Amino acid sequence: MQNTVGIVSLGCAKNRVDAELMMYKLNEAGFKLVQDAAMADAAIINTCGFIESAKQESIDEILELAQLKKEGKIKAIIVTGCLAERYNSQIMQQLHEVDAVVGIGKNADIAEVVRRALDGEKVEEFPDKLNLPLDGGRVQSTEQHWAYLKVADGCDNCCTYCAIPLIRGRFRSRKMEDIVAEAERLAKSGVKELNVIAQDTTRYGEDNYGKLMLPELLKQLCRIDGIEWIRILYCYPDRITDKLLEVMREEDKIVNYIDLPLQHCNGRVLKAMNRRGDKDSLAALIQHIREKIPGVVLRTTLITGFPGESDEEFEEMSAFVREMQFERLGCFAYSQEEDTPAALMENQIDEDVKQRRAEIIGEQEAVIMNDWCEGIVGKEIDVLVDGFDRYAECWFGRSAYDAPEVDPCVFFTVSDRKPQPGEMVRVRIDDHIDCDLTGEMI
Repeated sequence: MQNTVGIVSLGCAKNRVDAELMMYKLNEAGFKLVQDAAMADAAIINTCGFIESAKQESIDEILELAQLKKEGKIKAIIVTGCLAERYNSQIMQQLHEVDAVVGIGKNADIAEVVRRALDGEKVEEFPDKLNLPLDGGRVQSTEQHWAYLKVADGCDNCCTYCAIPLIRGRFRSRKMEDIVAEAERLAKSGVKELNVIAQDTTRYGEDNYGKLMLPELLKQLCRIDGIEWIRILYCYPDRITDKLLEVMREEDKIVNYIDLPLQHCNGRVLKAMNRRGDKDSLAALIQHIREKIPGVVLRTTLITGFPGESDEEFEEMSAFVREMQFERLGCFAYSQEEDTPAALMENQIDEDVKQRRAEIIGEQEAVIMNDWCEGIVGKEIDVLVDGFDRYAECWFGRSAYDAPEVDPCVFFTVSDRKPQPGEMVRVRIDDHIDCDLTGEMI
């Protein structure tokens, strides 16, 4: 009888691509993939270990599946991903129901690991993290019309708050021809939107080719038939070049959207984070981007409560958010991660202060996004249809302004024909609710 395997993938989009590569390996090895890991013989939790809340989510997922194993509904539990890479054998020592814990360097051998776990063997293996596969077949877990395209893994920026270099290793780019070939396969399978990702996407090619090659890669991706939208996520501010901005402006398939995680704007705090710049230099960069690409939508990420952040430094960031009017923004309270330089810094901020500061930034951004939505009312925009919401009794999708899984949606009604998921339609916007645009297909 064919054994079934289900994967729960947590955390970032990059981790999701790793899960899709593993699913392909499992499929090729003869396992039957099921969507619900709770209904499988073997359940794989592809964990996140980035910040405390993500680690807790991973542990909670393991505990839920452990209960199902006790009840005889699951035969084996396998833990992979960043939490497994970071904490190794500690996981099995503390969570006895787990049958296998393997590091990211073992992903290519996931089918063998599952077989051994189903045979009753306890597996703990942590090969060199640089063995993590970056290429290969994928079982797409997103909707058929959009996908993530990972162009590199690891990170060399070594921000003092971040454990990613410890977990994922040094930055390493994929070969351009391999990326393009994968994008062509995705296009043939029906993908219309590519979301280009890496820990630092703008650094792509620096290691392999001796220079920043993202602009050239984007131009090659734009030549692929069937691809209609290309979105760039996770861009490091120091590597936003005029060449990149010019390619974005000139290529119609590249949406006018940049994910630009800044983390802070105060010069002292940024230096303590091992990042460059200050309020003035970042404001100048944002102005330059908006001049080069009129109508660009900027998404950023900020951290509140970094060790030593004073009331004045937080107020400076708050004022910066109001002045810059980011169209999209996510804000997180600083998470004190062991083995990072920031965790050992003096003047750690109380948790309630960190959280309240994050809430203040979130409240500010809600007002900014509401005003931005008001500016879209009355306009006609292209929307990539994702599906039908039976609770709201209307269709929904995303505009070029909206990255999947993190940004708002566009909800719309139809007067005659029903659109299909993956279809590009024109919607006249007439209102907005909680930052989601609403309108009617025309």
